Amino acid sequence: MLDALGLEPDDERVYRALVGRPQTTAVLLSDLLALSHAHVDKALSRLVEWGLATMSADARFTAAPPAVALGALIGRRRDELRTAEQALVAFAEEHRAAMTGNSITDLIEVVTGVDAIRHRFLQVQQAARTQVRSFITAPFVALPPDENTAEPVALDRGVRFRAVLDRDVLAEPGIVRDAVDSLRNGVQLRVADHVPMKLVLADAHLGLVPLAVTPAGEHGAVLLHRSGLLDALDALFEAVWRTAHPLSLSDTGGGSEATVEVAPEGPTELDRRILALLLAGLTDLTAATQLGLSPRTLHRRLRHLMDMAGVRTRMQLGAHAVRNGWAEPCESGPGR
Repeated sequence: MLDALGLEPDDERVYRALVGRPQTTAVLLSDLLALSHAHVDKALSRLVEWGLATMSADARFTAAPPAVALGALIGRRRDELRTAEQALVAFAEEHRAAMTGNSITDLIEVVTGVDAIRHRFLQVQQAARTQVRSFITAPFVALPPDENTAEPVALDRGVRFRAVLDRDVLAEPGIVRDAVDSLRNGVQLRVADHVPMKLVLADAHLGLVPLAVTPAGEHGAVLLHRSGLLDALDALFEAVWRTAHPLSLSDTGGGSEATVEVAPEGPTELDRRILALLLAGLTDLTAATQLGLSPRTLHRRLRHLMDMAGVRTRMQLGAHAVRNGWAEPCESGPGR
């Protein structure tokens, strides 16, 4: 856990042992942790050097208060990261200036192989400073949405995420659960009848566009640096985003029969999920499957909602739901 601060595994083990055992000798630590005397001595020396432990005149060691000692290390690491970020800005600007006027081959990098595409996909998100935008289509080749480890890290940095899902993606197994998690974490999602391609954009500086599989069965992609082509993809994303349907899904923790009763004041969270999926264009069968309901239960819920709204058709129910906030789009706040 403390490796992020530069500690070796042995350093952390020794420090953990010291935290609950003040005035401990190196010999006792060696026996307790089943580590050689040399490894313990080296770890203790490093801990004393970093201010994480103190040594008395009779060679007994005590852990420094974690809130003070580790807090200082964390603060130092934050300062180092801020310095690195400032250097990144300078390097990026220098690189941009150097690329201006270069040949097209300097602005486009061809990436081949699933592993290489996955690596570049994560790197593009890691490079983002303000926003990541993406088109999501099926099938998922390099990285399924629930395995995108770069996204939560970028969100913690304050990077804004917007994604447009192809409507067919909502029929993929588990995608609704992932969408709920995404909305909860602050990602904005919309659904379009057709998304033209897979795409991920980092700010206005990097773009990754997967290509069709070659005749030899090899997957490919292109990594685009700042250029007229990247500007066109930027404009394409914004155009699709403006016309796509906002997706709002509440997390009910499941779709069992015990959770489908209507609250006296309006629809339940499960009802809102049903309405959101149907407004996004899913069929009754697909929506029921995604929510773990039988088609009969879903139809019963819809009938009850229509009675509550005082309407006779699905179209009237959809209009009523939007007007009264039953399926209000979630543009920000809780939800990824």
